[in-house]
Amino acid sequence: MPVLTLLCAVFAVGVEQTIQWRYGTAGAVGLALLSVGIKARRPALSSAGAVVLALLVVGPALSS
Repeated sequence: MPVLTLLCAVFAVGVEQTIQWRYGTAGAVGLALLSVGIKARRPALSSAGAVVLALLVVGPALSS
């Protein structure tokens, strides 16, 4: 069981670092809003985080 917890934590940190490296501070804020909204069961926060992340991912395709 501790091994599974450790692997999940490593995966979560890896995803967070990848998003911050690729999308900068806005990506980290979007991911934080999404995760806090899910844990606190606040649909407005999780929706705001999802929209921020979606805009960051789709942004380059819209500008070309």
